[in-house]
Amino acid sequence: MDDARPNAPHRTVPPDPTSVPPHDAEAEAAVLGACMHGPDVIDAVRNLLDGSDFYRPAHETVWRAILALRAEDLPTDPIVLGDHLQRQGDLERVGGKVYVHRLYGATPAVSGALHYAGIVRNLADLRRLRASSMRTTQLTMEPGADPDAIRSAVEADVRAERERALASGQGRLSRYLTDGWHFVTRTGADQDPLWGMPEQSAWSSGESLMIVGAPGVGKTTLAHQVIFGRLGLADSVLGLPVIPGKRVLYLAMDRPKQIARTLARRVEPQHESRLRDGLAVWQGPLPATLDQEPDLLADLAAAHQADTIVIDSLKDAVSSLVDDAQAGAYNNARQRAIRNGVEVMELHHQRKAGEGLPRAQRPSLDRVYGSTWLTSGAGSVLFVSGEAGDLAVTVHQLKCPTGEIGPLQVIHDHERGVSTVDPALDPVEILRKRPDGLTVRELAMVQSGENNPGRAATEKARRTLDRLVRSGLAAKADGTAGGSGGGQQARYRASVRHIGAVSWPRPTRPGPYTEAYTHPQGTAPSPPGPRRTRTPKNPRSSDHALVHAVHAHKRSRASPPLEGGSRVRPSRERRDRS
Repeated sequence: MDDARPNAPHRTVPPDPTSVPPHDAEAEAAVLGACMHGPDVIDAVRNLLDGSDFYRPAHETVWRAILALRAEDLPTDPIVLGDHLQRQGDLERVGGKVYVHRLYGATPAVSGALHYAGIVRNLADLRRLRASSMRTTQLTMEPGADPDAIRSAVEADVRAERERALASGQGRLSRYLTDGWHFVTRTGADQDPLWGMPEQSAWSSGESLMIVGAPGVGKTTLAHQVIFGRLGLADSVLGLPVIPGKRVLYLAMDRPKQIARTLARRVEPQHESRLRDGLAVWQGPLPATLDQEPDLLADLAAAHQADTIVIDSLKDAVSSLVDDAQAGAYNNARQRAIRNGVEVMELHHQRKAGEGLPRAQRPSLDRVYGSTWLTSGAGSVLFVSGEAGDLAVTVHQLKCPTGEIGPLQVIHDHERGVSTVDPALDPVEILRKRPDGLTVRELAMVQSGENNPGRAATEKARRTLDRLVRSGLAAKADGTAGGSGGGQQARYRASVRHIGAVSWPRPTRPGPYTEAYTHPQGTAPSPPGPRRTRTPKNPRSSDHALVHAVHAHKRSRASPPLEGGSRVRPSRERRDRS
């Protein structure tokens, strides 16, 4: 260190810039004076300023008095304002009537009121940031200071300042405002779904997807396949296309090691580069629950440059799932993330079996655990029905953005982490195996497993068949009206190209309702092997045969056969996490 130089020329030490907080008393006086000239000026300025934005306490008191007079539709000239301050006991504290009249003449131009208010607002923001930095400095100098705790405190201050900025002034009123034409034509309402097709969507862009089910029924298995689709490592899931995204942030809050084991079933060595670049995994609890910090979800996505977030599971992200206020706060966090262009997928649990409808019945949204605001804010809700460890489950879409999907009879391959739709109940496959076609009622019987399907099941089957007609997979032969012999229902048949693709060779062991073979181009040589051409004459017997076949198939796939023909339930290791 150099020695002091006593003969050195004297230098003037500049004042400490941090000794006085940034402010502009003249700009504050100009704003107040302009507001005394008329109500229009007040209405314009109060969208930009709060009382705490004024540095001088006297100016804040005058501002609040002006707002009180405006609320009562009273004049705000110096005489009325002075009288109001006097009745409140604040006149002398602000400087008396003389100071009030001085403020009235302090504005250079009433037309510049918004500009003066902008100066006051910017300096107020700087004072708040200054106070936050001073608190941070004090924390760093305390004995045993924890850097992580200080960092969290800084982030909380910044988040609070951003919330304050958005909750007041013009930012709150116009930041997310758009005109009606732009809203209708440019918000992406007509874009293809993330998972599915326009007429049948499992997950639409800008709307969250919730996958619900009991533990062990394959929620995570299904979610991981969709994640691989978003990473561009799979083209479709359950026969529905998935649009790739940029980067997925996986919030593995519920047993991350089990999530890793489950995800590893699908990982191949060639996936390394994409998983390193496209998948980020948060392990364990979040710094705060999403109902407490509504911006945390969007902040996480922005920090990790993710356009997709997976929440596994919802119970670990919200303080209380049954509390309406906290569930509403979580929905606020969900919608903020979506507003920022983040797609959200959530894994969630159902109510206990004894709390709602029996497992055998079709579920409803009431079976989803927690407050109704959780499902109200979701775009699509998929419910996976089954027992823990089942290889065969049913996927219902309880809430759908467009046309309803399913119910789908799904078979899990737990070793490979792949789920497929059971072809025995695929409407296209059913039509292909029925050259004489199906009526709406017959398809409803197959899909519902009931001899007398209800109206809902019938209408769903009708929509399914009509959709196949529109997509070119089926053709419709209109029925006839009633008469002495009774009418005939419309029949749907697989289109010609699909019949030709599956009609040769014929199965060697046809079922009891197998129809006579018909070549799409007319007469053709009979396929080799025995053929059975009996067609049931009694429609009711045909119906029972359909239902019997479906139930028999369900029983046959309930559990995998072992050597010797015995059947056992999947092992605990396989049921560990599906």
